[in-house]
Amino acid sequence: MSTLLGPENIEILTSLFVAMFLGMIIGTERIYAHKTAGMRTYALVSMGSALFVIISKLMTTVYAGVGSIDPLHMPSQIIAGVGFLGAGLIVFKNSKVKGLTTASSLWVSAGIGMAAGFGEYALAFMATVLTLFIFIVMWFIEQQVKKIPGYLNEEDEKDGEN
Repeated sequence: MSTLLGPENIEILTSLFVAMFLGMIIGTERIYAHKTAGMRTYALVSMGSALFVIISKLMTTVYAGVGSIDPLHMPSQIIAGVGFLGAGLIVFKNSKVKGLTTASSLWVSAGIGMAAGFGEYALAFMATVLTLFIFIVMWFIEQQVKKIPGYLNEEDEKDGEN
């Protein structure tokens, strides 16, 4: 049995840490925006995605000669699972849909975790930066658009967007 911090496990630990850290960064912005899902949720979704990808990679080598087993199906199931999680965040209340941005950002966080799980750290980092750009910069742009006369009624402005 290999040691936990042996050379063969450093890449795994790095993948998990990068996914967790990048998910946490996105969750930090969500806390700042007073949203339901925060640092822990995003960190767990991102790291969990990386974990499943790592398992898929490991099982691909273990079952390389077995034709009927395809461990690469596991990452596709991450998308379905996170979709289920996101669906629970979407609420229809008072003729308005809430939670779409939070649900979609959890989905992106899962993708970031999958990229980290496959060792694509630059891709994971770039996606994190772009996600934060969407949350922060585009939020300011949306606020300016909402000030255009006739864009939203007063009730919509009070409710805001999730």
